[in-house]
Amino acid sequence: MSLPESNTPAAAEEAPLHRTLGVWQATALNIANMVGIGPFITIPLFIAKMQGPQALIGWIIAAVLVLCDGLVWSELGAALPGSGGSYHFLSKIYGGTRWGRVIPFLFIWQFLISGTLEMASGYIGAVDYLKYALPTLEPTLADWHIPGGTGSVAAVCSLIVTAILCRPIRFLGHLGLILAGGTLMTVAVVIVAGVSNFRPELIEFPEGAFTPNRAFFGGLGGAMLIAVYDYLGYYNVCHLGDEVVNPGKTIPRAVVISIIVIALVYLCMNVVIIGVVPWQQAMVSKNIAAEFMETLYGRKVAVVFTALILWTVAACMFAIQLGYSRIPYAAARNGDFFRIFAVVHPVFCYWPLQEVIDAAVTVRILIQFIGQIIGLHLLRARRPAVELPFRMWLYPIPSVVALLGWLFVLGTSTWLALGMALGVVVTGLAMFLVKKLYDAASERC
Repeated sequence: MSLPESNTPAAAEEAPLHRTLGVWQATALNIANMVGIGPFITIPLFIAKMQGPQALIGWIIAAVLVLCDGLVWSELGAALPGSGGSYHFLSKIYGGTRWGRVIPFLFIWQFLISGTLEMASGYIGAVDYLKYALPTLEPTLADWHIPGGTGSVAAVCSLIVTAILCRPIRFLGHLGLILAGGTLMTVAVVIVAGVSNFRPELIEFPEGAFTPNRAFFGGLGGAMLIAVYDYLGYYNVCHLGDEVVNPGKTIPRAVVISIIVIALVYLCMNVVIIGVVPWQQAMVSKNIAAEFMETLYGRKVAVVFTALILWTVAACMFAIQLGYSRIPYAAARNGDFFRIFAVVHPVFCYWPLQEVIDAAVTVRILIQFIGQIIGLHLLRARRPAVELPFRMWLYPIPSVVALLGWLFVLGTSTWLALGMALGVVVTGLAMFLVKKLYDAASERC
């Protein structure tokens, strides 16, 4: 993949061709990352969390949460542009002391898990649509004795996307625009078809849907976690800070625009889908978008539409793997992670989708999202206002709202996801000590 040679401002000036991502390209990469397969696979999951269309509350609250958190990303990305996103921010803020470097190390360690889980979820969801279009796929793979079956198909697809990404960043920026265009077209088809055939009587709330009890708030937290998963990617441009034109303006604009666009698109799409497919039926569907199109136009049209859905998967995986590839690379290059990751290079494609999504979000909340919010306040204390190209609106209210939102989602996560998050932190601390011992031994040699 095309990578910046250095993370310093001087290097960026010496190699201006690296800075080729403007507002539209950056926003397109964010949108492609955010849409992808997400809403096409998670609508059943989030309806099931609250057992009814009242789960739409989760989408709205999650939109407020990620917009507030997006302002944290925007200020950090504008003040500290560079490859690696959160790693770069955490390293600059916490890495000034010998043991302060444990924070960026823990982020990279958890990212190897959460990032892989996030990518795997997209491929797992895509396979359900592939099986819809090709009903004989699973039996055929079994006849051919393919180990892992459709899970292996998902894993191979990830390698194909990786090969496509081995192109110059200018080419990838333009490709991102094309893929994002196809993604938005797919979503537009769903919205237009849904509005034209909308049946408001299908959006019927069950008895006690809004009773503020433990089940309601537990379900709301679960629905918000699913919604946050769908919004993930609003910060993708921050991973490519070395390649962004005028990051002080481009990064905040790309983050805020992409969140607002996707929040509106998601809300429309979710409403129109359950206005065609009854929510009782939708929450047990494995391929809700295809079922939606089949309900309206028959199976042949639904199969053709499935090709567009797979296009959105390609766009999402392209954007995610492009941005995420910079994170371990940047850390390894700066000596904060194992050197082998200084070369960009593919496992959770065999897990159940719900578990993958829960773990992907929960694992990153503690170190990445909460760590960044605290880091932003530390950065403000150390830097005069003149050195901050973008300042959060209504500071510190959005950061406090984001912090409370993340704590709520974390507190309502499943025990499996919380256990994985704790395990990642514990093993990360152990690996940090191993690395320090290894570095000390290398220096003596």
